[in-house]
Amino acid sequence: MIDVVVGRDEDDLRKYKETGIILLGKHIVGTGEETHLTTPLFLDVLRPHLIILTGKRGFGKSYLLGVIVEEITKLPDDIKKNLCVLMIDTQGIFWTMKTPAEKESVALNEWDMKPRGFDVEVHVPEGQAKLFSEAGVDYDGVFSVQPSDLTTDDWLSVFGIHQNNPLGILLQRIYKEFKNKKNYTIDDIIASILVHQGFENEKLALQNRFEAAKEWGIFGEEKMPDILQPGKITILDVSLTSQNVRALLLGIASRKILADRVKARRKEEQTEMELSVIRRTPMPWIFIDEAHNFLPDVGRTAATDILNTIVREGRQPGITLVLATQRPNKLNTDVIAQSDIVISHMLTAKSDIEALKALMQTYLLYDIGKYISELPKVKGAAIVLDDNSERIYRVRIRPRQSWHAGASPVAI
Repeated sequence: MIDVVVGRDEDDLRKYKETGIILLGKHIVGTGEETHLTTPLFLDVLRPHLIILTGKRGFGKSYLLGVIVEEITKLPDDIKKNLCVLMIDTQGIFWTMKTPAEKESVALNEWDMKPRGFDVEVHVPEGQAKLFSEAGVDYDGVFSVQPSDLTTDDWLSVFGIHQNNPLGILLQRIYKEFKNKKNYTIDDIIASILVHQGFENEKLALQNRFEAAKEWGIFGEEKMPDILQPGKITILDVSLTSQNVRALLLGIASRKILADRVKARRKEEQTEMELSVIRRTPMPWIFIDEAHNFLPDVGRTAATDILNTIVREGRQPGITLVLATQRPNKLNTDVIAQSDIVISHMLTAKSDIEALKALMQTYLLYDIGKYISELPKVKGAAIVLDDNSERIYRVRIRPRQSWHAGASPVAI
């Protein structure tokens, strides 16, 4: 019998038992020289969750993202077919998941595991494919977006223009001409700017911004990969794009995922009421590294609005968000407060620890800073706060089976 499943309440634990769980690591007990590992700690994947991963640089946030994805790929087919994964790779470190982590053989042996690669699909922006190829990155396909995929707010956000200044007003007027069109290019938008009457001082500035957009490498013939496929692990490598463009791509992908899952959930509810056979659209897990850059506490990005919608409403359509950040004090406080699972590695900055105090619950005996400070000074050590069981755990995350490209380089 499995005793501890993070993210699962007592009713689900009794109902589902060992079904739909993945291994995170093992409990840490004792302190100092008496510290040792005991029973396994598991994570529920049957229900949607909002998970925050935090900790200082180099203590294992990105590593843990990889561990969770590995575990999802190892689920039995009858569960895995109802799940899928989208990984937003901002550092270019997850394409190596196809390669076994031979360097971890000794550590994995202690966990009765072996190095192995995993079946993931890596996609890079169409206009950047040559750069990835020259760097030796093993990718499976390219993707691009169309200008029609972007809303007026997307353009305003990615260009950093306020809607009420003259440049913003001009952009909104121009974009009205394309509101009901599907097939148009950046050059078509530029042509419309040049013939527009008025705003002579702003036209050149707006034209220059759209000329620059053609060099982002994200507009082309290919579409976004079909993410909502049974058991599919999709990695979008956006590491060579600027932050505002990363947010734009995440926003576009997230809008489509939410719309498709809302539509699918209505069909699922209907078939359940009619006692019919359910044909499921997989429930997505969206992994976002450096999440504070997409959901900042101050300001907004092209991804902020849709991600906030998923934070508030994503449980019903079955969307899980896994947000990793080394700066929780820079992350939107509402997001932190809405999370049901928090996994924190070592933090030392007072501002970051204070940010996590928004999570303080009655089941915590001590200040959260005390729990963090008492962690063993080893990579992979973390505390886990689980609102579902109203408990806190100390855990050592299991070793990666696939190659982790996010380790720090050494000068010798």
